[in-house]
Amino acid sequence: MGLKEQLMQDYKDAMKAGDQIRKETVNLVRAAVKQHEVDSRKEIEDDNEIVSIIKKQVKMRTDALADFAKAGRDDLTEAYNKEIEILKAYLPEEMSAEEIMAAVKKIAEDSGIERSMKSMGQMMREVMAELKGKADGSAVNKAVKDFLSGKDE
Repeated sequence: MGLKEQLMQDYKDAMKAGDQIRKETVNLVRAAVKQHEVDSRKEIEDDNEIVSIIKKQVKMRTDALADFAKAGRDDLTEAYNKEIEILKAYLPEEMSAEEIMAAVKKIAEDSGIERSMKSMGQMMREVMAELKGKADGSAVNKAVKDFLSGKDE
């Protein structure tokens, strides 16, 4: 079963179970997928596209959490945390910091990139191309900086 079908099934299950937060969250993701299909004028067949849409939804909610905390809106913070938890269930497992660093070292070794901060752009391009969808961009950036500045040892 593809991710699109999984979302539909989970939506139905949440409706039957009376789980309002899950139903609304899944429905928002389904709407975002549908909007992407309308905008691009083609149906999404690839789960990776849906994963990127879900990641955007998680990022939007994560960014909003800081604003809610500043405003003292604990009710919204709690609701968004639940939504983020629900959305993360659809995302593939991300790599750990150790796995990212191992990949950075291997890519640097394979491509012969000089170990200095001047190589940051080239190194980030290589690593992100390799780890796209498997690791968080900020974690990759930190690992590459640590590697190039010699803090990885």
